[in-house]
Amino acid sequence: MLRVGVDVGGTFTDLFAWDGDAAEAGRVREAKVLTTPHDPSVGVMDAIAAANIDPSTIVTIVHGTTIATNALIERRYPEPALVTTQGFRDVLEIGRQRRRRLYDPYQVKVPPLIERSRRFTVAERMSADGTPVEPLDRDEARRVAERVAATGIQSVAVAFINAYRNGEHEEAMRDALLEVLPDAKVALSSQTRPKMRELGRFVTTAIRAALLPAVDDYIDRLQRKLEEAGCRAPLFIVKSNGGMMSGATARQRPEELIESGPAGGVAAASYLSDLLRQPSLIVTDVGGTSFEASMMEDGQGLVTDEYEIEWERPVITPMLDIRSIGAGGGSIAWIDDGGSLRVGPHSAGADPGPACYGRGGTRPTVTDANLVLGRIDPTLGGKFQLDVAAAERAIGTVAEQLGMSVLDCAEGIAEIVSENMAAAIRMVSTDRGRDPRDHVLVAFGGAGGLHAHHIAQSVGVERVLVPRFSGVASAFGAITMDIRHDIEATFYAPTAEVDVEELNQAFSDLERQVTALLQSDGVDRAAIALERTAQMRYVGQSYEVTTPVPSGRLDGAAVTGIADAFHGVHEREYGVASDTFAVAFVTLRVTGIGQTEKPEPRELEAALRSGVDRNGHGSVKHRREAYFDGRHHQVDVHDARLLHPDEEIAGPAIIEQQDGVIVLPPGSVARADRYENVLITSGGESA
Repeated sequence: MLRVGVDVGGTFTDLFAWDGDAAEAGRVREAKVLTTPHDPSVGVMDAIAAANIDPSTIVTIVHGTTIATNALIERRYPEPALVTTQGFRDVLEIGRQRRRRLYDPYQVKVPPLIERSRRFTVAERMSADGTPVEPLDRDEARRVAERVAATGIQSVAVAFINAYRNGEHEEAMRDALLEVLPDAKVALSSQTRPKMRELGRFVTTAIRAALLPAVDDYIDRLQRKLEEAGCRAPLFIVKSNGGMMSGATARQRPEELIESGPAGGVAAASYLSDLLRQPSLIVTDVGGTSFEASMMEDGQGLVTDEYEIEWERPVITPMLDIRSIGAGGGSIAWIDDGGSLRVGPHSAGADPGPACYGRGGTRPTVTDANLVLGRIDPTLGGKFQLDVAAAERAIGTVAEQLGMSVLDCAEGIAEIVSENMAAAIRMVSTDRGRDPRDHVLVAFGGAGGLHAHHIAQSVGVERVLVPRFSGVASAFGAITMDIRHDIEATFYAPTAEVDVEELNQAFSDLERQVTALLQSDGVDRAAIALERTAQMRYVGQSYEVTTPVPSGRLDGAAVTGIADAFHGVHEREYGVASDTFAVAFVTLRVTGIGQTEKPEPRELEAALRSGVDRNGHGSVKHRREAYFDGRHHQVDVHDARLLHPDEEIAGPAIIEQQDGVIVLPPGSVARADRYENVLITSGGESA
């Protein structure tokens, strides 16, 4: 039962494998290798080799990837065409006519996903209730298809006004395109996300069309490499909603991969939440190029229904509400025009990487700063030799301009990037009406433990958890995931006027669709669980909140209960609610979950503790000099695997994990639990 999770990040590719049939000492395997930006699938195979895994023994492989996100941000995709209703050609460019900076007269909008010369229109019209007003002229559709073919484009988005209610015109346009371009990839808005409001639907459909070739090509390359290595296991891809789907489904629904990488970390946190009975968590992940933050309540990550990949580029597929900023180990320190020290968002990435990697990088990064401060072992535990002198030279290029010592400048870099990360947490918490002080901060990423205490102090969080698998958290989370799909449909009706039979029929239709999708991914009917929600609002509002809906057949009393639940959710999100305003359904959603096997807590504990001799001379490996608060300290360096449960460590100290480092500044206290997680508090409080 060798289940393998692989996460490709901007700097490193991480692997975590769980073999439920192996002896205790061999159940867990980990690897961390440099990402291969020219072809991430090479890094995946490198990680499998580094973990000494025979590909033919893998039963399931789950892969988190940034291929979709990177393609969109860097615009590395074959630009598709758009065919839309006459008069709506410029929706992608007009957006919502919002200004990102209200008083900046020189701001420039980002280029549209599809340039105007590749946007085509046809005469057709569907009413808001799905009744055809102006039929699609099949001859005109054929002529437009021929014009698209003349451009050489092989990927097309079809997005007609009001198609969320009736997609027959879009389907006819697709047929016309395929008659002329039989090998074209065509995305229909009525099938991508049949939701009201054209901007989100048009953008999401354009993104699907843009990503179809790139994601299809990547998954094809990866599957070929796995098969050539002897792996016959099914490939699953991590989704933005915190679940996974088969590689075949991912080829058809690439827009659901936009937060594929970070979603693995949230899945890992969900497993830990259940394991440790901690329902409210702030999940953070410090990678090589970025920092991600998200919130968890009741053991589940908060979901957003309108994520913006760029300003005025809403993606309306449900996804975990993860906020990302350019702050990681590879983030570059620089001096702005005002003479102030800044860190990020630009990164040295994997190539050339930080100066200390010795791969040609010369600009100072966060990793260089932590190395100079003595917080990172120059050999990374014997895995990789870092060049301390190169790091000092790089830091010196900015320290000299600021009139600071190299050490003080390095500490400043570490503090600035930590404050940037804290700002991201405030964004995700206060935007959703949550107080971060009510949560435990979970630090993922190889560099997560380096900055966790400072971040927690900045946002007022009292407790920090650095998990045993923090350095490969997203890969670990991948093996704990269920297969998960969300199917939605617009259903606008005030609760006081809703036809309950129509409501029941709509939910039944969605449940049939999501069940079929799960079964196509190989899920047995007995392993399927269904959850209902509805996006609802007060009549007249322009935004919705997601409200739970009970399963089974609904009646008038159930609708009243749903409205009452909406008031509570609205008050939690926005601080206000009123039962004097009418409430309306807007969109219905059914989430289908295909449950999978996960590591049992007792088996996990036994595997972690097997083969480790804790009866020797304690957890201290050696002492070294580290720099805190403007002065040198001689600190103990602990081996995380040798920590006894409830063993207390007072800062300043350093704890080295297999794939990460935990820094305990002066005044902090840490204890380990039986799963080798490290719990940190401040001010002498009990962890």
